[in-house]
Parts: sequence; C-alpha cells; structure tokens
Amino acid sequence: MQLLSTPFVDSVFHPNDLSEASDRAFAHALVVALVRQTRLTIFHAGRNAELEWEKLPPVRRTLERWGLLGEGSERSAVLDELSVGVTKAMAGGNPVQACFAEIRKLKPDLVVLATEGRDGLARWLRPSVAERLARRSKTMTLFVPAKGRGFVDPANGHLALKRILVPVDDPPDPKTAILRATRAAEAIGDKPVAITLLRVGAEPVVPALPESDAWTLQAERVDGDVVDAILAAAQDADLIVMPTAGRDGVLDAFRGSHTERVVRAAPCPVLAVPSA
Repeated sequence: MQLLSTPFVDSVFHPNDLSEASDRAFAHALVVALVRQTRLTIFHAGRNAELEWEKLPPVRRTLERWGLLGEGSERSAVLDELSVGVTKAMAGGNPVQACFAEIRKLKPDLVVLATEGRDGLARWLRPSVAERLARRSKTMTLFVPAKGRGFVDPANGHLALKRILVPVDDPPDPKTAILRATRAAEAIGDKPVAITLLRVGAEPVVPALPESDAWTLQAERVDGDVVDAILAAAQDADLIVMPTAGRDGVLDAFRGSHTERVVRAAPCPVLAVPSA
C-alpha cells in the first residue's frame, strides 16, 4: 500500500462564516494545526467581509484561554512558540465561489468545515460552479457537526480521539481512507486508537498494515441499510473516516450520496477522503 510515509496533514484551510457552528470547526482546525505544527488559513467571504473582519475567531486569545500562550502574548508567539503559521484571508462576493478559488490557489491538505451555520451545509451542496470545483479539487475535508460530539473541546482545546469508524466498500477503494485513519491515530489520537472497518453486507477485507502502537484494527460486518448501519455504528465513534469516489473529489457527487447522508446525520465529525 502507498502513503505509508505520508503525514496526516501539512496544511489546514478553515472557511468561517462567524457562526457558533464555525467556532466549533475552528477549534478542530486549530488543534490539528497545533499538533502537526503546520500552516492554518482562516478564510471568510461575503458581501460584508471587510466589515466582519474583526469578528473572525481570535487565534492568540483562544490559545491563551487554552493555556498554551501567556496572557498578552505577541502576535509572533503563535509561530515562535507553537510553530503554527496562521493566515487570515477574506474575499467579497459569493462565499462558495470565493472559498474554492482560495482552495485551488492554496491547495491545502485538509479543509475543515462546519456542517451547520449561517450559510449551512445546504449552501455548499447547491448545484453550482463552486460544487463542480469542489468535486475536482479532491481535497480531504473534515465536516464538524454543530451539534453532537467533537473530538476537540472548544472551551479548553482538549483533544480526545479514541475510536475511529471507517466504512468500507468497493468502489470506492477504501485503502486511502484506512491509511488516513491510521495517520490521524498517529498524529492526534489517544493511543492506541481503536479503528473499526465496517462493511455492510459482504465480509470486510482487512488490509495488511504495519504493526503500530498508535492503533488497533478490527473488522465488523452488519446487515441492513448502508447509511443506517454506519450511523448506528458511529454512536460510539469519535470520528468517521469515509472514502469518497476519486473522480468526484471532496463532495463525492454529494447530492444523494452515502457520504452526504452520513454527514447530515452523523453524531461526530466526518473526514471525507478522496480515493486515490
């Protein structure tokens, strides 16, 4: 299998619509960037973007509240002390089109989105030029629900990732999603992370992976409706890692897909991973 030397992520892109839901997604984006000591771009777009600039989530104040920086720290402390390069960017006009123009320019490894908010997930799913751009972008995306569990506590930055669920099917090929799940376990998990491969119907095939103290791997088979089975199995999960069709990229032809239906009802964050 490939990607064995690939880190979880090397850059994080977080669109923020200034909603409470986006605050939860921001906390996840920031913690992933902290753990990986990598680049974080916070992006806001809209007709009043310039007027709303000051409402973007405050990185330094958040890190001070979490006890990771001293009170009144300098702007440079985020990079100097925590090795995270933070950029805030904005654009006018249509938020969806502006966001994906930025994704095409920056080519981030991970996009972190709230599934509800002022604009809501429904806006991202409208049949538009932006959606077609999303499909072609093939960018791994973490969908953080406004309600339900997250694996990051926005109040204190506490990270708790103990259980990962990976629904497997063919197609799409689940190998890349499984490998990303192991990378997440290594990078941000409470080791050893229990990774469950769930197959609805046929027996799951467990891939040959190198041994690691970062995770344990088990396979389960259930019968029934695919989405219902995934959601039932996810009640005890901290993260769902779902493979999406490589030809469609991040949104996996989202309208009516299994991924969309899981994202809309998931009790925990969903990481959509384009297949290789």
